[in-house]
Formats: sequence, C-alpha cells, structure tokens
Amino acid sequence: MTTGPAPRQSGPPVDDRAVPMTPGFAATLGPWRERPGPLARSLSTAVREAVVDGRLPAGTRLPSERELSRVLSVSRGTVVAALTLLRDDGWLHTRHGSGSQVRLPARLTERTTPWSLDRGGAGDADLDLTLALTSAPHEAYLAALGRAAERSAALLVDSGAATAGLPRLRELLADRYTRDGLATRPEQILVTSGAQAALTLLLDHLHTDRRRPVAVESPSYPGALAVLRGRRARLLPVPVTSQGGWDTGHLATAVRTQSPRLAYLVPDFQNPTGAHMDAATRAEIARLPLTVIADETMRDLDLRTPPGTEPHLSGPRVIQIGSASKTLWTGLRIGWIRGTADLVRQLRRNPLQPQLSPPPLEQLIAAEMLGEGLPAVLADRRSRLRAQRDHLAELLDGTGWTYTVPDGGLSLWLHLGTTPATALAARAARQGLAVTPGPHFAADRTTLTHHLRLPFTATPDVLTRAVGLLRRCHEQEVHRFVTA
Repeated sequence: MTTGPAPRQSGPPVDDRAVPMTPGFAATLGPWRERPGPLARSLSTAVREAVVDGRLPAGTRLPSERELSRVLSVSRGTVVAALTLLRDDGWLHTRHGSGSQVRLPARLTERTTPWSLDRGGAGDADLDLTLALTSAPHEAYLAALGRAAERSAALLVDSGAATAGLPRLRELLADRYTRDGLATRPEQILVTSGAQAALTLLLDHLHTDRRRPVAVESPSYPGALAVLRGRRARLLPVPVTSQGGWDTGHLATAVRTQSPRLAYLVPDFQNPTGAHMDAATRAEIARLPLTVIADETMRDLDLRTPPGTEPHLSGPRVIQIGSASKTLWTGLRIGWIRGTADLVRQLRRNPLQPQLSPPPLEQLIAAEMLGEGLPAVLADRRSRLRAQRDHLAELLDGTGWTYTVPDGGLSLWLHLGTTPATALAARAARQGLAVTPGPHFAADRTTLTHHLRLPFTATPDVLTRAVGLLRRCHEQEVHRFVTA
C-alpha cells in the first residue's frame, strides 16, 4: 500500500558559513566521549542531538574533516566514520566542492505527526497515540516563515497590541468563507490564539445564564469539554455516532424540554467519531431556537477523492470557529471566529480578548501559509493521512472490533465489543503504548466505556507496532477475564 509521495531529500537554505572552530563547538556536543560504544557512533549521536535541540542549526556547513579532527582531538578516521553514519542516516548532506551541511532527515520533515510522539511523548510510554496532532509541512512552513519575516518591518514600528487580527489575515479568511459559499466580510472575522481560545471567548460572552445547559455531542472533543467545564457549564449530551451521525430528533427534544441556549457541535469529521454532517442535517440544526458554535477545525481534512462540497453549518444563530492547528501545525496557534460584525465588535470589548489574541508574527506566518500555496500543502497532507488511515484500517481487520472508516479528520473510533476500554488502555500503558479510552470523550466522564480512539496521524511503522501491541494486550485482557 502506498504511504504518500516518495520522500525527498530536503532542508532549509544552505548556510555557507562554517561552524566556528573554537572550544565552544566541542561544548555544543556535550560530553559525547562518555557515551558507551565506539567513538564514531558517540560523535554522530551527539551531532544529531545537537541539531534536534537547536544547539547546532540545521543547514550549517561543517568544516573539513581535518579541522574537525583537530578541534575534537580524535583521529581523522573517527571523524570520517561519524560523518558517514550521519550521511547514511540522512543527517548530513555532502556536495563535492561545497563541503557538508547538517540537516533534518526527510523521515522527520516529511511526516504528519510530531517526532516527539514516537519518542515517548506520553511520559513513560514508548508510543503515544493519545494525541491527534500534526507536525508542520516543513519546507512550506520554513518558506512562509522567511516571507513573514520580510513583511514584519511595518509591524515593528507599531505597538503590537491586540487587535481583531491583521487585516491581510482577516481578508484571507473572509475570502475562504466566501469562496465556500458563505459570504463573509473581513470585519466578521476575529483572530484568536487557537480554536479553544475562540471557544473560551465565546462562552464568556454567550454563556451568562448558568442555570441553562449547553448542548454538546457525545462523544466530543476533550479539549472543548474541558473549556466548558472550566466555565462551570452544565453539559447536555446529544448522541452522535460514526455510522448514524447526529440524532437531530434527540437534539430537538432536548431544546424543547431543557431549553439550552447554546450548543457546541463539530459538523465536519467530528472528533473522535469522524462523522460528517449532511446538508439536510445542517439545515435542520440551523433552524433550532438556540445559538450554535460550529467548530470547523477539521473541515480542511477531507480525505475523500475529490473532497466534498458540503455547505458550512450556517444560519442567523450559527457562529463558526476554526483553527490552523490541525490542518497545518499544532504549534501555529492561530484560530478565528466568524460571526456578525456586531458580534466581533462586542467580543473586542471583552477584557479576555487581548489575552486570547495571537502575536503579530504568528499571524503573518498564518497569512503566508493560508495564501496561494495552501492547496498544494493540503493535497500532500490529505494524501499522507489517507494512506495512514487506510493502513490503520487494514491493521484492525480481524480484531473483532467494529469501526467506520471516516471520510476525513485525524482519528478512528473503535468499539471494542465487551472489552472495557479503560482496562485495555491501562494494560497497554504498562507495555509502553499510550491510548485514550472512551470515557475521556464523554460529557458525563463515565459512559462510552467500550470505545477507544486511535489517531492515524502516526507513521505507518508506528501504527503497525501500536496495533500489534494493542492486539496482544486485548488477548491478555480477554484471557484474564476468562480465567478470573
């Protein structure tokens, strides 16, 4: 099975300046001689770690082998062997007549999940599948960062105080909504430091009557549930499944009998089920007498070929929020609210708004990323995620667990039959795999006990290892239950 476009040897622009050969360079590598094993391997490992930690900038050109040998007080043979190891593993690029430059290998720069999650991102776990996170599209992001720096001069002569967002970014976002069939003006956009910041600001403005519940999907995104609980909101769960989608009859009855004034919904590739709301359901929900916050964070992660053309969940009482964190990079803390111009003016007067506004340079980078190059970035990202989703689905064949392969998003929602998800997750954690059981996604924190979310953002080899370990843990858990 294909896993996306073939790897390319890529990296940042070459820095033609060699590393200064001073005692400071040896200090950059740390106590590498104290590592066990051959000196050449210890030296190559120290260089890799210095690049990852930022002590040795990627793209830096190294001096000659003879000079390295002199400064590091090792034989030239040791230097040659260490550089060969680095070159073979993709950490060094050598061009005849131009020397060698350190770099990040393609297996790190051309992937959709952060490298740290393969290295124990969940504390003691060897593999972390608790987070559906994306890493940056490396080359595109570095190029956007350079263009943003070039455009930053005008910002530096201003105060940098929080506004509704940089005009260029608000225009780009408004144009995207308009092209999607939802006419939008820039003054209807308020830029925030992520979708959770947008939700926090809206809740502070809209959820003023604590006696009334807030309707939420069950299951739902844990980050949003945490924000709602932090506002002491009483949660009114509405069922959503990967097979049947939203129970609009249940929602309509809840609105009539319990009078919520606010609902938080994820209509596009819902987290965690992957459910996608059809046009008729969107229209039906938009007619309900309550304000709907439609989280569109996953909307661009449409893995159908070609992507669909469903309308936005919209209406006079619908407010859209979005984010670049899932589509582009988790570290790009840019989100937004799309509402009426009057709502944006009111939110600007909220004392929380400056605290939930991103720095100007982040907004410049986002504007560059969301510009003309976005279609190519999305096409590549969708291709990789589609392949990883299909790979994960194949790995799960024969497990007896049930699931629906989602049309988009970042994760697959498993039903484990009679196996308790919390017990399975605990056993997996003891064997080095971190996964998230269903109750974390439940509004009441106790139901969904036989469900598990598996993100397919991880690389195919990590998914293969994770599912193999999960299947073994499941067999052990079944055996424990039978023999108890």
